[in-house]
Amino acid sequence: MTAPEGLNERELRVLEAVVQAYIDTAEPAGSHAIARRSGLGVSSATIRSTMSELEEKGYLYHPHTSAGRIPTDRGYRTYVDGLVRVAPPTAQEREMLRQELQPPPATNAVGEILRRAAQVLGVLTQELGVAVAPALDAVVLERLELVSVASDRLLLVFNLRSGVVRTIFVQVPSSLSPGAVQRVSQILNERLAGLTLREIRTTLPMRLRDAEDQGGERDLLNIFVSQGEELFDLRDDPGSVLLGSARLLADQPEFAGNNARIRDLLELTEERDTLGAALEARRRRGLTITIGGENADPRLAGFTLVTSSYRAGDLSGVIGVMGPTRMPYEKIVSLVDHTSLLVEGLLA
Repeated sequence: MTAPEGLNERELRVLEAVVQAYIDTAEPAGSHAIARRSGLGVSSATIRSTMSELEEKGYLYHPHTSAGRIPTDRGYRTYVDGLVRVAPPTAQEREMLRQELQPPPATNAVGEILRRAAQVLGVLTQELGVAVAPALDAVVLERLELVSVASDRLLLVFNLRSGVVRTIFVQVPSSLSPGAVQRVSQILNERLAGLTLREIRTTLPMRLRDAEDQGGERDLLNIFVSQGEELFDLRDDPGSVLLGSARLLADQPEFAGNNARIRDLLELTEERDTLGAALEARRRRGLTITIGGENADPRLAGFTLVTSSYRAGDLSGVIGVMGPTRMPYEKIVSLVDHTSLLVEGLLA
């Protein structure tokens, strides 16, 4: 066990015992309880002195007038980086994940897998399961379909590599003939298939400017030229942040009778912009643990985010959990990591 920032062996053992006791009980840890848990073979007075030293160094603090102590964000960080003993998922947990992540037939497989992953992680950890859908800007367009749904409206169907399908509606002149729609569909596929959405947005006018008008398709092509930046921008998909049940997290002791914290949680889950930005920053960063005040946004200062990025072909995103800083890290870290590997396998 290495000693970070000058902590000696006894201080590390006491810090470990305090963190574990607080995670288990949600109650401030006193010196008598820590003397029993630490196995150091020293008196509670010695433990009390060591806890005071850890408090002076910023690893523990007194809540209110309690005789016990609680880990600070710095204390949790030291625990996570060098003291935690990660426990692999149990056979029951692995089987539950395997079964729950299988999407039913005839569904949007990618979105359904991630939705289920967030839900089952929430159930297994009793925290808030979170997921970020794949970033589509670098995904290759395989085929584009134009489907007439009304005289003045088309359904634009994006068939993307890795099996992703997205649809949007496009307003068009009511005078367009079915033949013109079909010819435009052919032109778009000939000139855009095989390109990423980012490449299409930046080069669309150039790729369509010399397309011949054989009978009315120019009006529709002009719509794609003028609105291409918007039509081919799928980066801000409103369903990109997927959440499990917030009720599981609200049942934690940290929220009991604390209306302000419940309100903060509801705002984070309803608006999602703050959470989405925090998760987006973790894309392709592997396993990441951000504790309390380490979060860039102060609205997340009371929470820990444990996430793991996933990648399968052109698709990449994030899967994980959000909860109070008091969480069973040894269990959650392995569950999040295992789930991200399962998601990668299913997407591949």
